[in-house]
Amino acid sequence: MDSKQITDAMFEKILSPKDPQGNDLAFISPEAKKQYQDNVTRFKNTIEFKKTDRVPVTVFPSMFPLAHAGITVQEAMYDYDKCVSACRKFVLEFQPDCQFGAAAPGPGKFYEILDYKLYAWPGHGVEADHSYQCLESEYMKPEEYDLLITDPSFYFRNFYLPRVFGAMGGFQMLPPLTGTLEMYGLAYNYIPYGLPPVQQTFKALFDAGAEALKWAGAMGAFDGEMAASGYPNILGGFTKAPFDTIGDTLRGTRGIMLDMFRRPEKLIQALEAMTPIMINMGISAARQTGNPLIFIPLHKGADGFLSDEQFKKFYWPTLKQVILGLIEAGCIPFPVAEGGYNTRLEVIKDLPAGRTLWMFDQTDIIKAKEILKDRICILGNVPSAMLQLGTVEDVKDYVKKLIDNVGKGGGFILSNGAFFDKAKAENVKAMVDFTKEYGVY
Repeated sequence: MDSKQITDAMFEKILSPKDPQGNDLAFISPEAKKQYQDNVTRFKNTIEFKKTDRVPVTVFPSMFPLAHAGITVQEAMYDYDKCVSACRKFVLEFQPDCQFGAAAPGPGKFYEILDYKLYAWPGHGVEADHSYQCLESEYMKPEEYDLLITDPSFYFRNFYLPRVFGAMGGFQMLPPLTGTLEMYGLAYNYIPYGLPPVQQTFKALFDAGAEALKWAGAMGAFDGEMAASGYPNILGGFTKAPFDTIGDTLRGTRGIMLDMFRRPEKLIQALEAMTPIMINMGISAARQTGNPLIFIPLHKGADGFLSDEQFKKFYWPTLKQVILGLIEAGCIPFPVAEGGYNTRLEVIKDLPAGRTLWMFDQTDIIKAKEILKDRICILGNVPSAMLQLGTVEDVKDYVKKLIDNVGKGGGFILSNGAFFDKAKAENVKAMVDFTKEYGVY
């Protein structure tokens, strides 16, 4: 099959979902089954610029469902039943065409077992009702570029992971697996596995894996329940732009900014080394979940963060390779253009038509529609500030403007523009309901 046929086959399977035992999913009613299939078809056709009945609408909250249900982020991270209950209330009350799971808070106990140092989370550095926060630093040293380029997996295991997970210190003692070649001297490579620090690390991994499995079971059951009620989740997983992979949590913002001037060629080599890893990360996730949409948060490519020249030299070439690699495997890349991408629109417009979905935040979305036309499907961009501080009429006016100007000709999914923790429930409800009412083709 070619890449488009792979995508179509994935959607065919989504339209006939199975339960964990492999049986056809039992919908709660014939109406729920029709709603589910209509929602999936509406999303697919919109992304591909095919005719559909109306503008699709969805909501991308962050921690809003938790506060709306009256629980803290900390409770949701440690009590998966409470997390699922809050997200169930959110989906059934606001009724988006597609929902995107209950995984946002993450499993707190898992982070504790591994002594995660890269983030502060409720009870571990931030208040119970706050979202987690990245503790940025240079976890990769500038002199370690060659180690990353030569063998990324060895570098991550022996250097990066022990720095961000206190329980993974034993990995520093392990030799590369490439030393396993012939019988002579073979045992020497495996002596470290008998040492207490290494065994403690593996014990922590086993415990963390058990907790992750418990959490994943709760998340999967939630998606199944929502599907049976008519609300599909077609989000298959995520990957990252190679520049963000290095700049977010390896070198940090300051580190990668300096590297663009002090060691630009070495940075480009590292970006190229990370590219196939990021492609495979997205493909593997889609194959595991059976869903084609691969979320790509774009953290450092916004207007004003990099110059146009820097964007074209350091950011876009490898991100474009990731996007094209995902498309070739039948995935639908879903870049989330955080901040403004007004000066980037002419650069990204030449991607294959009808094969990507872009979420825009502070980009001039009307200008985006004019430039991207019938090539790139647009999702967005009701402002988070409006959802929290505006009125129902403000939201309806903004939604009307989006549908009138961006919804013409299809290729548009209405949503919020950025993830939000706080909002007026009536504003979120108005965003969804008015789109369904007004956005009819």
